Amino acid sequence: IADDDADVRRAACEALGKHGEAAVPHLGAIAGRLADNRAGVRAAACEALGALGKAAAPHLGAIAEHLADDDRQVRDAAWGALQRHGEATVPHLGAIAERLADDDADVRCAACKLLGEHGEAAEQYLDAVAACLKDKET
Repeated sequence: IADDDADVRRAACEALGKHGEAAVPHLGAIAGRLADNRAGVRAAACEALGALGKAAAPHLGAIAEHLADDDRQVRDAAWGALQRHGEATVPHLGAIAERLADDDADVRCAACKLLGEHGEAAEQYLDAVAACLKDKET
């Protein structure tokens, strides 16, 4: 996971993610790849952390930061990881709600969906979600 080659780092994250909770001993190394300079590695790290279950909860804030990543693949992987963590994402609903104003309609749509999955915990964001009803793209 610390290889010089980005393809190897990405493949390592992908392989560890496929093992789910069995890869928890490598959680720190995977989370460290969230700061990788290569988008494919960051995306693979998000996906792997999404598969690691409750043990990855301390890293959800770092994953939420990638909702605004410049790379679409990384943003999509961050959405997926947060979605897999369900209620554990509640402390990060603010970061999710910020994406309701994103330039990318797909990002705004994903934010609406993810906020919709959190019921009462997301009620403070309902006005912002309702504003998306006027959005011609979402």
